[in-house]
Amino acid sequence: MNHDSYSDAYIKGILDETRTIAMVGASANTVRPSYFVLKYMLSKGYDVWPINPGHAGKEILGQMTHASLADLPEAPDMIDIFRNSAAAAKIVDDIIASKNLPKTIWMQLSVRNDEAAARAEAAGIKVVMDRCPKIEYGRLSGEIGWAGVNSRTLSSKRPTLRDGFQRRGLKS
Repeated sequence: MNHDSYSDAYIKGILDETRTIAMVGASANTVRPSYFVLKYMLSKGYDVWPINPGHAGKEILGQMTHASLADLPEAPDMIDIFRNSAAAAKIVDDIIASKNLPKTIWMQLSVRNDEAAARAEAAGIKVVMDRCPKIEYGRLSGEIGWAGVNSRTLSSKRPTLRDGFQRRGLKS
């Protein structure tokens, strides 16, 4: 797959099929990007499991933090990697070796490892690199446009508001 650009349909499909996210490198520090993303994805109705060995057994935003992916109760739909590109390779190899495979491995902004991505895809896992699910969700839902940012998504359709957590109004 060409990881230089992703179609909106590919990203939307991943976000639509995902219910559980394991966030490797989650932080309890309220000024860290991983904290913002964790908070945002929780607010959109996703179950997010923080992974951080330094905070294992403690809560971040009301979610119990696990020391490693091996400590999770089940395989998440998505693993979001908030680590550098070199560390991402080992994380991907550990995921593949575990045989407890997610549907998607998502590497955050500035995180890219093409060799690891190829190994994950060979194991049947979708891969997104150098993107943020919070930004992509906001862009595809039109939320970013509410703040005056060009989301590259144009629609005359008003977002559908529902009770409880708000999900993207892009589903037909």
